[in-house]
Amino acid sequence: MNPIRHLLCAAAIAACGAAAIAVTPSEEIMRLGSNFYAYPYTRCDAPDLTPAPEGYTPFHIEHYGRHGSRWHIGKRAYNRPVELLEIAERNQKLTPRGQELLSQLREIRDASIGRDGELTPLGAIQHRGIARRMVRNFPEVFADSAYVTARSSTVVRCILSMDNELQEMQAANPRLRITSDASEGDMWYIARDDTTGMDPLERRRMHKQGDEALREWGAAHPATNDFLSVIITDPAWAQDSIDVNSLFHYLFNVAANAQSLDCSAFPNYAPWDIFTEQELRDRWTYNNISWFLRYGNSEITGNLMPHYQQALLRNIIESADTALTAGPGANLRFGHEVILMPLAVLLELDDYGREYNDLDVLAEEWPNWDIFPMGSNIQLIFYRNSEGDVLVKALLNEKERRLPATPVTDPYYRWSDLREHYLHRLER
Repeated sequence: MNPIRHLLCAAAIAACGAAAIAVTPSEEIMRLGSNFYAYPYTRCDAPDLTPAPEGYTPFHIEHYGRHGSRWHIGKRAYNRPVELLEIAERNQKLTPRGQELLSQLREIRDASIGRDGELTPLGAIQHRGIARRMVRNFPEVFADSAYVTARSSTVVRCILSMDNELQEMQAANPRLRITSDASEGDMWYIARDDTTGMDPLERRRMHKQGDEALREWGAAHPATNDFLSVIITDPAWAQDSIDVNSLFHYLFNVAANAQSLDCSAFPNYAPWDIFTEQELRDRWTYNNISWFLRYGNSEITGNLMPHYQQALLRNIIESADTALTAGPGANLRFGHEVILMPLAVLLELDDYGREYNDLDVLAEEWPNWDIFPMGSNIQLIFYRNSEGDVLVKALLNEKERRLPATPVTDPYYRWSDLREHYLHRLER
């Protein structure tokens, strides 16, 4: 196990208590951070992979990866919780833990100045590990003078994520022919929604339906706000004098993203201890539903949301078609979770492409942390035999996933079957 962090893997974690969560969180609690969950394979070993069928050799990879761990985006993320707790401080309403928390938040706020959304040291470590395992797992793809083409979102944290992966690949094989770019000319498939052929009025209506479904679910599952009694001496006063919902939101996010500041010299206080386990799970459940309604497949939103990444899927298909007549190599793309998540749904990886209309089953059947942690990635691995038959295996976060076709043998599928299926999906 990598010694970068001393947190235990999920399989070895003791169950959390019913009251407060320890400051050093378990993997299970870290996952509740949704898109702030740090890529797990700096703490645990990556999954083992199934050997290819006899006679088949990997020759190409199509990839989309999210940037690695980052600082929060927007000054309010660190400023606002300080401002809200300072109201209680001025009114002498903070408990000793509340006073300590305010001091910690001020330190985090000061450390964040000038680092809005930047990649953290852990983010670089995540991508170097991903690249190292990619080369180790599929050496034929990166052999001799193979071509590696990389394109990134123009956002700096994505460019640095790409750079860290490419440096690791080049170190593994200095003969690789690597080209990289981060151009506005590529953003139409790297970092944007594809609304081609979509009625703008219908799009707005579907988004409103999703927002309304989320509001209705939230109203039926109100927050308990038990955390107030840990940091404020008079919770009733706080309900009348402070925006409690905002306070919970910002404190939860500070705790969730503290894991991204590991391996750095910056303070990474994680105030998980002020929340009960139930509060954390309730907030994650709400956030999970929110992400699903924005990017999942549901009649509630007209089964529209995954199709925002049609341009990206088409680019992947076209790139793969070109690779069939070329030598070994990889096409790498680096962007954001708001692109990767709907792509995973559009590709129908495991059950993430299924239509869900019962929001209460999502926590068990559609957990967002499994799709888009910091550093998340989709790899389509192409294999070929001496007769030219091409198979594909899909990895989501380096774990083998089912695809929407009949496998030749799990988890290997004929590219011709998948290509036909996906082209049909793009006709929507």
